[in-house]
Amino acid sequence: MLSPAEKLTTGRPSEGPDGSPPSVATTLHITHGVVTDVAGGPTDLFGGRAVPGKPLVDLLDEAEKFGFLPGGTAASINTALAARQSKQLLSLADGRSIMVATEFAAADDMTLHFVDVSFAVQMTLSQQRDVLTGLPNRVELLRRLNEHLASPASLPQTAVLYVDLDRFKMVNDTLGHPIGDALLKLVVERMQRLLAPKDVLARLGGDEFVILQAEGEQPHAAEVLASRIIEIVGRTYLLQGHSVQVGASVGIALAATDGKTPEELIKNADLALFKAKSAGRGTFRFFTDAMDREIQERRALEIDLRRAIIMQELSLVYQPQFEIDGNKLVGFESLVRWSTSERGSVSPAQFIPLAEETGIIDQLGEWVLRTACKEAARWPEPLTVSVNLSPVQFKSPKLVSIIVGALSSAGLPPSRLDLEITEGALIENTETVLLMLNQIKAMGIKVSIDDFGTGYSSLSYLQKFPFDKIKIDQSFIRSLETNADSAAIVRAVTALGKSLGMMTIAEGVETESQLELIARDGCAQVQGYLTGRPLAADAAAELISTRT
Repeated sequence: MLSPAEKLTTGRPSEGPDGSPPSVATTLHITHGVVTDVAGGPTDLFGGRAVPGKPLVDLLDEAEKFGFLPGGTAASINTALAARQSKQLLSLADGRSIMVATEFAAADDMTLHFVDVSFAVQMTLSQQRDVLTGLPNRVELLRRLNEHLASPASLPQTAVLYVDLDRFKMVNDTLGHPIGDALLKLVVERMQRLLAPKDVLARLGGDEFVILQAEGEQPHAAEVLASRIIEIVGRTYLLQGHSVQVGASVGIALAATDGKTPEELIKNADLALFKAKSAGRGTFRFFTDAMDREIQERRALEIDLRRAIIMQELSLVYQPQFEIDGNKLVGFESLVRWSTSERGSVSPAQFIPLAEETGIIDQLGEWVLRTACKEAARWPEPLTVSVNLSPVQFKSPKLVSIIVGALSSAGLPPSRLDLEITEGALIENTETVLLMLNQIKAMGIKVSIDDFGTGYSSLSYLQKFPFDKIKIDQSFIRSLETNADSAAIVRAVTALGKSLGMMTIAEGVETESQLELIARDGCAQVQGYLTGRPLAADAAAELISTRT
């Protein structure tokens, strides 16, 4: 790949960057080392001192002395002429770029064209630089990596670090893009202060950066740099009166073991980044061969899941929910299942997160919602159906209209639909999500908070939104008989639900003892293997016929 200078000095001086003749600052005809003719362009580089009869050596020395040309230019031009070099690029103190193009007519006869190529240089650099930060972009990064990897001796010292900012999108969405752009510049300043002179920091776009660590004892040097990036980038920023907090996750690939080409190293560092973010963010991971196998398996699973949705290979099962007082059937929770001849039964814990990460969850969630509503419409009133909504679904502005469409298509009254959400739906864009929830509740649809007590802010969300039901997480129920803290939490949640006018339901109840304890503590409803395993639609309908 050619450098900017090489790109500009290969081609005829009579061609400008857009194919038109460039502006010629000055043309000198030289015979026996003496200026014989001068043609001045729009800007005379020699301040009127280029006149016939003056030795070229003296002209160049005077131009340097009086500041028309930067120091060292005379020696550089003389060396190039002695070597009969036809092209040379000069950088002037005022920022202009001048190409010296020489035509050699005879041993002592030549013509020097001093061509202003500033525009062409700027255009070339703009194609290799990120506009916002001024950092090298992907094109320039690949060029630098190619040059660096060409030296086998450098490989043991080289690492590629892929850096992604955590929570940056939330800053853009809540505070606006101008603050987001200002934040990116500050992040770049912090990272640059951590780099060695030969290291290269590039921006690939958005909030993604790649560092070429050129020297260091690997893998220790990369580990130290990644740790420092996570620490320094994660410190608070003050922007236009706002206190802003972002984090960083880092994936690392080593040139000696993890790739032979720039593209392969960047790809593998990106795979390691994915593992770092999956591990909880704010951490780093080194690439391993197992990651590549895992990502290939993940891609295959994604393809199969997309096909399963299109081919309607998914199914719903319905787990019954009972009112503890009187053992009365009150509804079912719909749960999605996926089974294939090749893979067998695929766990929802495996394919639901994949659907969320790839955006398939919108399509999958709509199918679940429509199917559950259609099935529930066959049940007698007032039995309800609970449908889980992913936090990712709340990012779609179409969510409310999709819910309305599912109810309308099935002919199911809104009061018989119970939407379960986790507090993860409220962590990002809280105000927007609360607005959507209020629209949903205003239609008469019930809204429950699922996995209650497992997060950090559950209580604050109960204050912000009038949920209809609190679902006590099964982790507390599972240890209810052996852990005094779990028992205390269950009692506190049921008491809290009563005081707020919210129904409480315990999920994951598997023993009579657990049922007795939650009943004693005032829990209103129960769901679990003790009272009923998830059932296919026909089996659920049969249960309804025997209990209503």
